[in-house]
Amino acid sequence: MTHEVNTPSEEQCKTAHIERNTSRSLLCAIRENSELYEKLVKDMGETGTKFQQWWDVKAKQHGWESHPNGNWEINFQSCEITLVVNE
Repeated sequence: MTHEVNTPSEEQCKTAHIERNTSRSLLCAIRENSELYEKLVKDMGETGTKFQQWWDVKAKQHGWESHPNGNWEINFQSCEITLVVNE
């Protein structure tokens, strides 16, 4: 199943995706600095929540179906949203 999102919506998801991946990379680099590490863990939690909220809002708005073994993925070049089911 594939859907498309408009450009502003795609940009919101792309920004959250980039922030989440950047935080993951930074986390690996600073594990030895406990104060910075704790701040990053907190930021990652907030960014992960924001990213999931985007998906939840769009799924509700557009009536996207879900699957117990599936997750939605976005192609940032085409703005297509696809349900990927892992059986």
